[in-house]
Amino acid sequence: MSTVVRSYSKINLGLAIGPVRGDGFHALTTMYQTLDLHDLVTVAARVAGETRISLTTNDGRVPTDGRNTVWKMVEGALKRLGVAAEVEVHIEKRLPVQGGMGAGSANAAAALIGLEKELGVALPGVERLKLAAEVGSDVPLFLIGGAVMGLGRGELVVPMPDFPRTWCVVAVPEVGVSTPAAFRDWDAVVGGRAPAPGDGVRLTSVDKPDRLNELSLAYASLSAKTGDRKPGTSGIVRDANSEKKQGLSGEDQTYAMNDLAENTLLALVRTGIGNDGLHNDFEDVVFPQYPSLRITKRQLMGSETGATDSPAIYAALSGSGSALFGLYRSEADAKAAQQRVQNSGVKAFTTETLPRDEYWARMFAG
Repeated sequence: MSTVVRSYSKINLGLAIGPVRGDGFHALTTMYQTLDLHDLVTVAARVAGETRISLTTNDGRVPTDGRNTVWKMVEGALKRLGVAAEVEVHIEKRLPVQGGMGAGSANAAAALIGLEKELGVALPGVERLKLAAEVGSDVPLFLIGGAVMGLGRGELVVPMPDFPRTWCVVAVPEVGVSTPAAFRDWDAVVGGRAPAPGDGVRLTSVDKPDRLNELSLAYASLSAKTGDRKPGTSGIVRDANSEKKQGLSGEDQTYAMNDLAENTLLALVRTGIGNDGLHNDFEDVVFPQYPSLRITKRQLMGSETGATDSPAIYAALSGSGSALFGLYRSEADAKAAQQRVQNSGVKAFTTETLPRDEYWARMFAG
């Protein structure tokens, strides 16, 4: 027998890069959001006299030895559990490698979840997150799911209130962007210098507030409710449950939920200091290196083709790339954006954001 786990992907709704820390990593603040797009990770494990790990995959670019995050996760988990086991893991890759969607990190988290189910034992929650942070900066978020605030180098995670499922298009260009190289470019071009007049507010400017810390406060306030279940402090979010109580039809309830998602996302996009708003700092150094990615973002937005009837609520690079995403008001808008991107020869997938409850409810594929 074996356990099949859906290894979901993520996007970064915003990402700010700070100065280099004492340990050599950059300080980051980001808002992660899990997506329905996923790999499949199959785990078979049994207690044995000594530990043996076997890793296979359908993608020749993925290492199948101790370099792989899955291998590191399984090895670390068994050591912490004090269990020796024979473990076989197969990764069916559907997500892009080195694409900024956290695929390798998600594989590691999925392997841990499958391993625990196979052996019938589990690490305590804090130990799981500590191990995940040792394996990789993006791994802990996949042990939470939904909307997650990432601090530190991204590994310090705080669950945030989820917004409703929202249509999303993920564009996957052929180009691969190296995260270490993107950080080096950031340091060379932006990091360590004071902002020039007209620059956006950056974490490197210590006398300015952290834009995404502001985002976290705004995001929490959007979901706040008063005692009478009316919309909270933001005055923006509509309570979908109260709409249902008013006897709306199924179609009208769908429109109400779409309004809720759109209003929440619009508030996020507009959050910021002055007019800076939500932004992924990696775009400042990745787009000049790969101009085609900027064009793809414009296609996702609809600005490249003048598609005013199906524009994105928000579009951005995910992580350091090369994947980009757009968020849309409806499936029709998402499909139109997918077609715009595909017409230029770039692969694109339509999916939805995945709130935390659904993330865990649908984790096991068989």
